[in-house]
Amino acid sequence: MIDMTQLRKLEEQVAAWPHVSVHPHRFALLAQGLAEEHRWIPNSGWTTFQVRGERDLQHALWLMRLSHLRYALKTASDARGMLEHESEELGLSPHLRSLLQQHLPTQPERTTTDRLTA
Repeated sequence: MIDMTQLRKLEEQVAAWPHVSVHPHRFALLAQGLAEEHRWIPNSGWTTFQVRGERDLQHALWLMRLSHLRYALKTASDARGMLEHESEELGLSPHLRSLLQQHLPTQPERTTTDRLTA
């Protein structure tokens, strides 16, 4: 059984990532059953993920890293290298990797070389 302390630790871990602030946000990943459509506001871009146990905490962290990667790619100095590295780290399927490639900048922007961390 998961308690609020464990959920706060998950939030603190994610909030410590570079360029991350904690707010409710939109994230439209429903592919492969990794999250569910939001039960109260479907078709909004929001998702639902139920945390019921330790394994769910790990999956929640994975989902948040994936969402963070989507935004980090837009400003990374080596976005293709970051995508390659993080795809391996996250074990992304070819389909998810191709979806993230859409977020690679068309003009290289030199703002950060930070790697994502778990």
